Amino acid sequence: MSRKKACKSCKYFYEGQECPLCKSSQTVTNWKGRIHIIDAKESGIAKKIGVEETGEYAIKVN
Repeated sequence: MSRKKACKSCKYFYEGQECPLCKSSQTVTNWKGRIHIIDAKESGIAKKIGVEETGEYAIKVN
């Protein structure tokens, strides 16, 4: 089973060649923990970690 890839810049999980959020093409497969933000505008956790878009994010990328 292959690990999901996350953007090295914004930590967003995505498929494809370029991150749809920050347009970076640098990905990592070495990450720890996941968080799924359902409503970024109302989430206190999203505000605390600086996330503005709904989606799944890595907590720590290496």
